[in-house]
Amino acid sequence: MIRPILKFGAAELQRESEPVETFDGKLRDLARDMLETMYAAPGIGLAAPQVGVNLRLLVVDISAGEEKGNQIILVNPEILEAEGEQKGEEGCLSIPGFTAMVDRPKRIRIAGRDTRGNRIELEAEDLLARALCHEVDHLDGILYLDRISFFKRDLIKRKIRKLIRSGDW
Repeated sequence: MIRPILKFGAAELQRESEPVETFDGKLRDLARDMLETMYAAPGIGLAAPQVGVNLRLLVVDISAGEEKGNQIILVNPEILEAEGEQKGEEGCLSIPGFTAMVDRPKRIRIAGRDTRGNRIELEAEDLLARALCHEVDHLDGILYLDRISFFKRDLIKRKIRKLIRSGDW
């Protein structure tokens, strides 16, 4: 089921998500819905707060569904190590139509659980590291706008306010 994606300004996007404690069919259904929503948008990552669910759950597929087996579903993710630096353009399904250059680690090691509660640990670099860091930020109530210069952030926010006033947001 495709779920509506919350847009910038929604309070749910600015709060820290609660840890998942129950690994059941509802959680697996939510993860499946999030993947379907992400692909339909289209995007390469989605966090539960973006669909209005205050849980530490994220989905990522940097192939955007083009390659089988690239789906990553992480419950209660935690970045264990981060090294290096990469600067790249980021967008967000909750801030459609806008992008900015964001600094992220070049390589990370991340751990979490699958939807059945089994521990997962993986290493990621480049675009995958960027996508995972972006989604973990969502779980902490942080948007990529919070990681860019005040000037660029203010410019984007003013444009969004104008879109809101015109009814186009």
